[in-house]
Amino acid sequence: MMLPRLLRASESVDRLDGVAEKLAHRLRRVLRGNVLDKALRGSWIGHPTHPLIVTVPIGAWVCSAAFDALGDREAARRLIGIGALTAPAAVVTGLAEYSRLSTVQRRVGLLHLTANVAAQACYVTSHRCRSRGSHSAGMLWSALGLAAVATGGALGGHLSYALGAGVYEWQEGPEH
Repeated sequence: MMLPRLLRASESVDRLDGVAEKLAHRLRRVLRGNVLDKALRGSWIGHPTHPLIVTVPIGAWVCSAAFDALGDREAARRLIGIGALTAPAAVVTGLAEYSRLSTVQRRVGLLHLTANVAAQACYVTSHRCRSRGSHSAGMLWSALGLAAVATGGALGGHLSYALGAGVYEWQEGPEH
């Protein structure tokens, strides 16, 4: 199967290691296990916040595609706006998790982040197009955004389920 092979290949993109390590190092310096780190990572709910928060922008963007298909342009535009406004919270909580990843996990995590930043850019562009009356261009940008979100989601799922990123890392204990 092609998708599992591509996801496994993402683990080997070692050209990202320099950038990935610098980003992780800077995040660790800022967060250092402090109150902000614990809040962003989910100590207050007993599990990571990132998977919970990502449901809002993803849900809004998927629903916008449904409203486009139904011909409700205004509902689609509003949902795209909701997704674009809530996506930064998903990024921030994801970066808090990223700070603790292994080298291989960071490679996949950086690709996951890149895909989702591309999705955000596509959806912001879609919203601008739609707000200016260019619904067709807005739909095209939304379709590109949805493809990027799907790519980011596949990478995020691989990161969590195949590579175990964040598994049990959220638990409080002597090492945290």
